Amino acid sequence: MNDEPELLLETRGRVGLITLNKPKALNALSMNMIELMHPQLLAWAKDDAIDAVVIQGTGDKAFCAGGDIRDMYEQRGTDFGAVYYAAEYLLNVSIHTFPKPYIALMDGVTMGGGAGVSIHGSHRIASERTLFAMPETGIGLFPDIGASWFLSCCPGQIGMYLGLTGLRMHAADTLYAGIGDFYMESSRNEELLAALATAGSLDEYSVNALLKTFTSDPGVPPLAEHREEIDRCFAGDSVEAILAALENEDTDWARTQLKYLAHKSPTALKLTFRQLRLGPKIESIADIMKMEYRMAHRTYRGVDLFEGIRAVVIDKDGAPQWQPDTLAAVRDADLDEYFVPAPGEPDFSQAELS
Repeated sequence: MNDEPELLLETRGRVGLITLNKPKALNALSMNMIELMHPQLLAWAKDDAIDAVVIQGTGDKAFCAGGDIRDMYEQRGTDFGAVYYAAEYLLNVSIHTFPKPYIALMDGVTMGGGAGVSIHGSHRIASERTLFAMPETGIGLFPDIGASWFLSCCPGQIGMYLGLTGLRMHAADTLYAGIGDFYMESSRNEELLAALATAGSLDEYSVNALLKTFTSDPGVPPLAEHREEIDRCFAGDSVEAILAALENEDTDWARTQLKYLAHKSPTALKLTFRQLRLGPKIESIADIMKMEYRMAHRTYRGVDLFEGIRAVVIDKDGAPQWQPDTLAAVRDADLDEYFVPAPGEPDFSQAELS
């Protein structure tokens, strides 16, 4: 039995501190954690005694490895998925529109739902332990939690590249891609928290100034070496066009990408392509999340998500049986179903705080 609370909420000076506290599960985001975090965030938004919020993870391995997909798998056939996605996405909207500095210490594994509670903040700090990815296409899902927005904001075709392949990035690449804002050694986490807690009044300007005294250069981003190839190959007007461009590239890097993509869910790849082409055309984060909720609601009622979770997390055989198992078999009409209104979908604009 583990009697430790999953989420720790406290104040230090004029700072509200959120600590994800499931280190053995890589701080995976449970429904309970979401239900505790969101009302506290709303309260701090209105509290004149709180100037800023910091979120961190317990342990030295992960900030947050994502949503607790094992819970989702165990409750397949129920409405748990729809309820979980609604709660998570509403929280993401509130973080995105939070009216005060929201500082995320992305120290360690930061994936999926972990990106949702960090990247929407105003200040994203990577460390030497950061490992960032949106690996959803490998479990039959699509990069959600607002990825239609933040991957579309990446320079060139990097967002499409990350979304389709699920590439794992370290600190230098996260800054290069616009996923992170600052680099700071993890050994300075407590020192930074103490400085924020004793800084007196905090606003975006003073937080920026303080962070600059703690942060340093993460080094050369490996992603930059392949930038021209990424922009050239991932600019296609379909997944098939991207694959053809990679084949024509005829380099070791391109062959590696083809190998990665061959293992992904064909449906998830086509869904991801469509969402990332639609993302830049959508004006508000509430509308982004509405689209992604519709996609998630339909995905939860399908086959590939649970087959992907089974293959990667439950049985760990690494051999998902996708349905359908080829890109050619995924029809446009099938994809259209993922973008129609879902029954009982929330009004995500109500979660906006500014």
